[in-house]
Amino acid sequence: MEIYADNAATTKISDVAKAAMVECMDASFGNPSSLHSAGQKAAATLAVARQKMAQQLGCSSSEVIFTSGGTESDNQAIFSAAALGEKAGKKHIVSSCAEHHAVLHALHRLEGQGFEVTLLPMPESGVLSPEELEGALREDTCLVTIMMANNEIGTVQPVAEIGSICRAHGVLLHTDAVAAGGYIPIEVDLQKIDMLSLSAHKFHGPKGVGMLYARKGIKVTSLLEGGSQEGGKRAGTENLPGIVGMAPAFEQVCAGMRENAVSLTTLRDRLIEGLSAIPHSVLNGDRLARLPGNVNFCFEGIEGESLLLLLDQKGIRASSGSACTSGSLEPSHVLLAIGRPHEIAHGSLRLTLDHTSTYKEVDYMIEAVSQVVARLREMSPVWRDLLEGKREYVIQ
Repeated sequence: MEIYADNAATTKISDVAKAAMVECMDASFGNPSSLHSAGQKAAATLAVARQKMAQQLGCSSSEVIFTSGGTESDNQAIFSAAALGEKAGKKHIVSSCAEHHAVLHALHRLEGQGFEVTLLPMPESGVLSPEELEGALREDTCLVTIMMANNEIGTVQPVAEIGSICRAHGVLLHTDAVAAGGYIPIEVDLQKIDMLSLSAHKFHGPKGVGMLYARKGIKVTSLLEGGSQEGGKRAGTENLPGIVGMAPAFEQVCAGMRENAVSLTTLRDRLIEGLSAIPHSVLNGDRLARLPGNVNFCFEGIEGESLLLLLDQKGIRASSGSACTSGSLEPSHVLLAIGRPHEIAHGSLRLTLDHTSTYKEVDYMIEAVSQVVARLREMSPVWRDLLEGKREYVIQ
């Protein structure tokens, strides 16, 4: 059986996205900035895609900026807020230690420019306390950047509550919604979000295209020098086929979100129950406040890399965490942030489902993971020490 269970890393592009892209390349191949009829047709196509994205987020089309993906959107939001804060004499930013590296590395750069960053500790549940966040705000805080849902352990943050706190204190709120887009509802006005990042390939759109929502009135700093595209907020000829593919992909996942969430949650819970039966295993992140299709476990006494390779031989495509750090030998910073020791964090497995996942696939994954974990433990000197009482179990 062949099972793709790494949808948090990337999703298979949808038929509706592919069809829209092919039509765009054939019929709207002009440059949207050109004045001739081919250019104007391309500009009109771009405007329709922008409106489609805005409609799903509950914002104005003028508040949508197309980018190359989530990393660029995160960077642009953070550096824009920092520029505004510096101008106002405010150089303090609040975030969490479990953010995506696109956020954490951008914040690290700002620290080198004299900004002070407070990274909130993450409880074992992976869900931040709004009260604790409010307590970290200061008079010179210019930005709070908290992801809507964690890309590794799937925990969903109380963004609406955080948004209300930020609005009451006059602090901008940016949320990295790359992992959340298409899986949980997003309403930027209701949730009091000032800036929001999305990436198309996370919801069955093409790779290399994303968007940044920036609330009207926020002066956005362009990261690129060049033309006046995207209202002067993002220089460079727009990736029109990618944008045109992203818009219907997002429409489609949003239209089926409620129905898919019900079925995915059922499958997710079945998978969690099955893997929980493996001795000395632990679910990472809150049991309920998590994305519908996210399952993340640690298994004591094994290495995650070996687990992934053996599962791949059984036809299961999975991961141990973020694809952006898959080349690193270090354990997931997210798992360390929620208190998992290094030796336990190394034995992690992330399985992420989508609307095509089935009960048969889930049952096969439970069986396969159980077999592979048992096999790896048989070969592990660490596991032998645990069985002989030479070491104490960390996961009870």
